[in-house]
Amino acid sequence: MAGDVMKLKTQRLTLRPWGVRDVDVLPEIGNDRRIWLNLRDGFPHPYERANAEAWVALCSSGAMPHTFAIEFEGRAVGGIGLQGFDDVHRKTAELGYWLGVAHWGRGIATESVLAMVRHGFDDLGFERIQAGVFAWNEASARVLVKVGFDFEGRMRRHAWKDGRFVDVLLYARIKAAVAR
Repeated sequence: MAGDVMKLKTQRLTLRPWGVRDVDVLPEIGNDRRIWLNLRDGFPHPYERANAEAWVALCSSGAMPHTFAIEFEGRAVGGIGLQGFDDVHRKTAELGYWLGVAHWGRGIATESVLAMVRHGFDDLGFERIQAGVFAWNEASARVLVKVGFDFEGRMRRHAWKDGRFVDVLLYARIKAAVAR
């Protein structure tokens, strides 16, 4: 129906659109160098209120339709999204996600990724979902493996982050793979 807001619910979480209520919390949870170090440079550091306002405006514009806040106990604690490719790769999406440091190690990323992967396959019609992880981000690689992603390869010196080259590890899950 028109006007319906897309929300994905899990046992503990709600994946929902970013909104104005998140403008104050985003700098609080996002302004940590440890988060920035594991994300592309489009995620700024320091993360300030102006960045949050711009992000919420972009998401509200419809430009990022498969991008959600991860809500835990009534509050945004991170973000997750799928970005579809185009042309002959149109049945493939890239997955990205992050969590505020206070919520690391609590299974929230795993629960969020599983919900988003199911949404990507069941509702959005993707056949393949992939994610690139900086080689130093072992925790994120473990999350992907837990939810059925396979390691496909190491792209050597593929990214320039924090003044140095880093390998990117490519993980993917295929729709036909056994659901976990």
